[in-house]
Amino acid sequence: MDLPKSVFSMPTPMTIKGRISSVTNAFASAIIPVIRPTDDEVHGALQLLGMSVDSVSCAYCGDPHTEWDHLRPTIKDQRPTGYISEIRNFVPACGKCNQSKGNKNWREWMLSDAPLSPKTRSVEDLCRKIANLEKYESQSGVTCIHFGAVLSAEIWGQHWKNWDAVVGEMKKAEMLAAKIGEKLQRSLPGAEACPSSETPS
Repeated sequence: MDLPKSVFSMPTPMTIKGRISSVTNAFASAIIPVIRPTDDEVHGALQLLGMSVDSVSCAYCGDPHTEWDHLRPTIKDQRPTGYISEIRNFVPACGKCNQSKGNKNWREWMLSDAPLSPKTRSVEDLCRKIANLEKYESQSGVTCIHFGAVLSAEIWGQHWKNWDAVVGEMKKAEMLAAKIGEKLQRSLPGAEACPSSETPS
């Protein structure tokens, strides 16, 4: 009798290379300025969104909020966009929306067929929610930094050379780890080679 996948499925093996995107985000996030808001600024942001401290909900779908999301992405295509972490670039969000939106344009994503997008989930009053966010976006006066105008080409270039070096070492480490993992796998009695192994030829 075949066991349904809903009952048991093997976890996906972790790889070093699979963490490269996390390292890339860390290199970008590490240099993005953070401005902690005052209580009054949080109140003001909620007011612009038509909310209060007693009625905070996801700005995208209306579900209970669990976090605050960058309305405009701070990282895209492996580089900082110039937008920073400040209350004027934050909106309350739920985990589903935050995960689904990622670094996409918020308006395009809300109206897209992406998994868990507000449109896909048939969220009520979608047009009103978009209008609220458009109003918030136009009035919030968000900060956007032009990195080239603030940092020298030498410093900016060195930061990404450091990233490239770390990624290069991770790729080398993955090759060795794959060899080690393959050897250990084959040492087990009757074991088959791990299908996800990336052993170099």
